[in-house]
Amino acid sequence: RMSGQNEILSKAEDVADKVTRSSKHVLPHLARFCLVSTFFEDGIRMWVQWSEQREYMDISWGCGWFLATLFVVINLIGQLGAVAMVLTRFKVDIACGILFFIVVLQTIAYSILWDLQFLFRNLALIGALLLVLAESRVEGKSLFAGVPSLGENKPKMYLQLAGRVLLVFMFLTLLRFEMSAMQVIQNLVGSLLMVLVTIGYKTKLSALVLVTWLNVLNFYFNAWWNIPAYKPMRDFLKYDFFQTLSVIGGLLMVVSLGPGGVSMDESKKKW
Repeated sequence: RMSGQNEILSKAEDVADKVTRSSKHVLPHLARFCLVSTFFEDGIRMWVQWSEQREYMDISWGCGWFLATLFVVINLIGQLGAVAMVLTRFKVDIACGILFFIVVLQTIAYSILWDLQFLFRNLALIGALLLVLAESRVEGKSLFAGVPSLGENKPKMYLQLAGRVLLVFMFLTLLRFEMSAMQVIQNLVGSLLMVLVTIGYKTKLSALVLVTWLNVLNFYFNAWWNIPAYKPMRDFLKYDFFQTLSVIGGLLMVVSLGPGGVSMDESKKKW
């Protein structure tokens, strides 16, 4: 029985490998695009809801008109500018720094620290940013052609590990604790895959299955385009949709980069 299962698994792994190989040129771009989508959406929202955002800041912090406006401007320019930098691969480390700063700023400004769901989401976003950073480091190292590298790129390995671990937080916010059979199965399957991605075991396959799974859930549960514009629910779902998309981007980045040095897939190669 075990050999039968192993055969199925290795077949599935071959398929996953084929998929990643054939989409090698598209995948990193797609991954980055998904990753930064939530920042893009938030930047656009700052533009569209300019006065509401400003009033909200002023009322909740009593910080006055000037600081509230400054907050919105920083969010708007910071996010859209950094998104453009990531997508064009221009000084990605600086762009990640800016987005990291904005995540922290929003966590404090919207007093998210006390809301676990939002806090987990923001941790996951930081994880996604670490993966973008890891990807940009790959290229930095291989610029010197002909110089033998030591095979281990320490900071990058740990960035990838941290990125994977933080993506778990996002996954936790997607679990819905209802006792219906379907829901329990969803939670179990998803959690198992997430554990595999985190420890880096059969990483590409697990991440690909999880990407497919999350996409289905995302388009099914967070279909914000079906809800009329005047309902507040639309904004919530839209926010959820793009946040989930960012984590899907993170997982695609895992698929595209591989698990990195600190993972079971890598340590198995050493045996």
